[in-house]
Amino acid sequence: MSNEAVYPSLNNKVVVITGGGSGIGESITRSFIKQGAKVAFLDFNEKDSIKLINDLNTDNLHFEFCDLRDIEQLKNSIKKISSKFGPIQILVNNAARDDRHSLQSVTSEYFDERIATNLKHQLFASQAVVSDMEKNGGGAIINMGSTSWMIGQGGMPCYTTAKSAIQGLTRGLARDLGPKNIRVNCVVPGWIMTERQVDMWLTPESEKELMDRQCIKRKLFPKDIARFVLFMASDEASACSNQSFVVDGGWL
Repeated sequence: MSNEAVYPSLNNKVVVITGGGSGIGESITRSFIKQGAKVAFLDFNEKDSIKLINDLNTDNLHFEFCDLRDIEQLKNSIKKISSKFGPIQILVNNAARDDRHSLQSVTSEYFDERIATNLKHQLFASQAVVSDMEKNGGGAIINMGSTSWMIGQGGMPCYTTAKSAIQGLTRGLARDLGPKNIRVNCVVPGWIMTERQVDMWLTPESEKELMDRQCIKRKLFPKDIARFVLFMASDEASACSNQSFVVDGGWL
């Protein structure tokens, strides 16, 4: 028997997740499906996305191949989802890539591409779902932030710039959309042990630092974030908006 929380308010809700085919996004996708939601996810990673579709094997799940840097493609994908499942009620702006780069290597073109990858699509995805949410009498938008800029992490200035801006985006949208009964919050993960993070960045030295700095002495995994996202999307969090919630095991 599962000991995970069940949120009746999420049953049959129409949910859109960006970057929902792998990593944290995959866990969020799986979690909403378990709640009985109708879930559509947008992703550029076709291989992992198709694998997830085949694994879950449900009519309540839909995949749209989408390069989120292409805003017209993003808007068209969201229109297709709304036509298939009905008006969108929950948006999880999850997609991002924390590619490392030095200050000296950054060009104007690279900066623009990193902002498009990690920030710009969050605003335009939110813009694209507002009319649906307004028709439903409200909705929930959850933006995914990062503690990287909060702890002063170096080695990726474009990424930390984009992720810090998400907090400002969240607060601005929450103020503008609140009168429409649309809640906007930011979930801020710490260092989450996705396959990508383990393969590329986890070392004995970095793991020791993690355990030294976190209050909770265990690694965090995508499911830890997915559980909190479910809560924030549910009616249990109906009084929560305009906030950033850190889920980092107590690093900060």
